[in-house]
Amino acid sequence: MSSEPDPRSAEAAAPAEVAADGAPAEDAADGADAEDGVAPYAGRADAGPRAAGSARPPAVGPQAMRKPGRTETRMKDMLGALLILIPIALLIVGVGRSCSFAPTGPALDPGAGPTVDAPARLAEYARISTFGLRVPDVRWRSNATDRGPVEGGGTAVRVGYLTEQGRYLRLVQSDAGEEALLATEGGPGSPAEGVTPAAGRNWVTYRGSNGEPVRIATLPGSPTVRLLITGSGTDDEFRALADATVRARVLPPGGGTN
Repeated sequence: MSSEPDPRSAEAAAPAEVAADGAPAEDAADGADAEDGVAPYAGRADAGPRAAGSARPPAVGPQAMRKPGRTETRMKDMLGALLILIPIALLIVGVGRSCSFAPTGPALDPGAGPTVDAPARLAEYARISTFGLRVPDVRWRSNATDRGPVEGGGTAVRVGYLTEQGRYLRLVQSDAGEEALLATEGGPGSPAEGVTPAAGRNWVTYRGSNGEPVRIATLPGSPTVRLLITGSGTDDEFRALADATVRARVLPPGGGTN
């Protein structure tokens, strides 16, 4: 029997190479590769599994809140501004169709707004009035009538007219004193500007608080009745209404209380 050792047993029993620092030779080789600027396990047969095991999976879950960019913020601001400006623009367009600028005041669409039967309304007011009411015959459309007390005593009967050029005039018939009537219709502190003759009467002219002229004339007879005309109408339109009112038929009072 031979006493020589089995080479296979010697090879199996041989210890693994140990690096100078005590680490396995394979790990030391990896370190040498890293020092040479080559990534560990690059190009080796076992690089795939180890590299795959070292990669982290993508994070899954709620994303962190993100501050909107400047472009997104500006777009939101623009959309919000448009939502506010569009209704305003539509309103301006609608008003512009019914009202236009005129040197003597705003001009309205003569066909806009309500229409009132002024002679019929004046007849109703006369039945409860203590003074006669005049019904002027004008081609203008009446859009409002009113009857109410005057501050300081008396009653005022009002009729509003739209002229053919779209300007507005208000005729007031009253048994109130001139100062009280002026304060109610023109505003307190309306300054006097002189006298305007029209329809055989001298109309004392004031400047109302809204900048429009206020003209007052006193009719003869008893009880004392005063006429007041104001509005954005021209001087010619004022004279036309003054003539029509002074020459108009008078509805007798019904004797009612004010």
